[in-house]
Amino acid sequence: MTDRRQVIIKVFRKYGHSLGPESLEFLEELLDRHEIADEEVEFSMEWMAKEYNKQDDAQMKVSLDVLNRVYEAFQSGDNEGAQEHAVLDPDHHLYVIDAFEMPSWNWSSERSTFERASGPLTSSGTADSRVMAMRNRLNVIKQCVLRNDHFSPSTLPSKDRENLLTLRSTKQLLGRAGDRFLLFGMLTHSKEGKLCLEDPDGLVELDFSQLEQPSEGLFTEGCLALVEGDYTEDGTLLVIAIGHPPCESRETARSIFGHVDFLGKGATTLLEEKQLATRVQLELADLRFFVLSDVWLDRPETLLGLRKLFDNCMENSFIPKVIVLCGNFTSVGIPQGNGREVRRYQENFDALADVIASYPLITRSTHFVMVPGPLDVTMNSVLPRRPLLSSFVSRLKSRLPNVHFATNPCRIKFFEQEIVVFREDLMSRMLRNLVGVKPDVKNDDLKRYLVQTVLDQSHLMPVTVSIEPTLAEYDHTLRLYPLPTAVVLADRYDRYQMTYEGCHVFNPGRFVGKTFTFSAYAPARRESEEW
Repeated sequence: MTDRRQVIIKVFRKYGHSLGPESLEFLEELLDRHEIADEEVEFSMEWMAKEYNKQDDAQMKVSLDVLNRVYEAFQSGDNEGAQEHAVLDPDHHLYVIDAFEMPSWNWSSERSTFERASGPLTSSGTADSRVMAMRNRLNVIKQCVLRNDHFSPSTLPSKDRENLLTLRSTKQLLGRAGDRFLLFGMLTHSKEGKLCLEDPDGLVELDFSQLEQPSEGLFTEGCLALVEGDYTEDGTLLVIAIGHPPCESRETARSIFGHVDFLGKGATTLLEEKQLATRVQLELADLRFFVLSDVWLDRPETLLGLRKLFDNCMENSFIPKVIVLCGNFTSVGIPQGNGREVRRYQENFDALADVIASYPLITRSTHFVMVPGPLDVTMNSVLPRRPLLSSFVSRLKSRLPNVHFATNPCRIKFFEQEIVVFREDLMSRMLRNLVGVKPDVKNDDLKRYLVQTVLDQSHLMPVTVSIEPTLAEYDHTLRLYPLPTAVVLADRYDRYQMTYEGCHVFNPGRFVGKTFTFSAYAPARRESEEW
């Protein structure tokens, strides 16, 4: 009985509610009355807590009267039933989420949870918002680090506990030369050009003379790192180990913050997500998302390649539910003030609209998502980037009923899955700004290191704003927490696909030349296929 009581309390606490003795007793009595098995308790309480939240007069301290009303509504059969066996309609569960419409959730150190930002967000930002963006990045990852088994040992005494280092702050270094510390902060350069580790309390210069090699991953200025070392009389930290923070799985994060609606499309519980995932596997096993990158519309062979792709779809009766077209949509940038190139740029999109519209079944059935690349014309040139200018894509809008002009990055919510699409030459940018990497790294290692770095950092662009400017008040749109189901890192670099901590990451390659390579993502398997 005690275990059941703890489950009840845990579920309601997740939704921000506390239970009094009467409410707790009432819920325990319900479980007994309906003979709910121990393994079904959490599911039942998730439903009760969610329905309680929907009541207009729901309070933080759970009201017995409101609970009674929720239970009576359930008894009268107002809920569920027919929906359980309704046919899944992918179109009703597909959302393309604009980065500028995502709600901003900031980490509150006082309450140890996420709080929604108050007031409208602006593109201009302030000095405070830039500081807040970096502080949020650090705090979101730090709470994961402190929850990790290696940094939150059991309270019971053990030999392992004696060997574990506690996370310290730079302010605790003062006057403790000769001691060993484990610090967490951002890699940055001081005014003198020395590599330092900075946290909210200060910074310390790093001495790498005794470090044989860092752990796996790419270390750039702006990365958040765990650094272990000895504090010296000179006021430097003699580094003996450096590594990226541990990555937290999506399931773990969602089990804690399942009530937070990070995407602005409604929060779902883990149990609901599992049920949806099972149904997608069974009922939508053949459904695919095609992802193409570097669709150079100024090259005639590109439209021929698209026609060949559509012809194959029609011949094999295999119509993808989504086709993501990532930029650049031109092989060369458009020189400023060059009217002829601007007109040609628009004509290329008009030609694309005509090609797609010549396949009526694909036009009606497929959702097209257009993601701008670094060379494309948008309202801003910093991340997140706004969609393609509407003046260039008017024919696409008029001829395609299911076309979405997305931001870069954007997110696709499909049932319980979150798919992030990001078009940036990320590998070259990271390699140009390295401050540390394992020696003798091979090409396959670089791909793996890039994926590890991006997911461990929980950020699509883990560098300083001097390397890649971003809009401070929209920095949360680059955040990868909770971990998405899949991440598309569309890049000029070699294509790859791998799964790390349950998150599938892939680069679809470039839809150029004679090969016209692209990737097909299968939501039922949460994996991609190279085509």
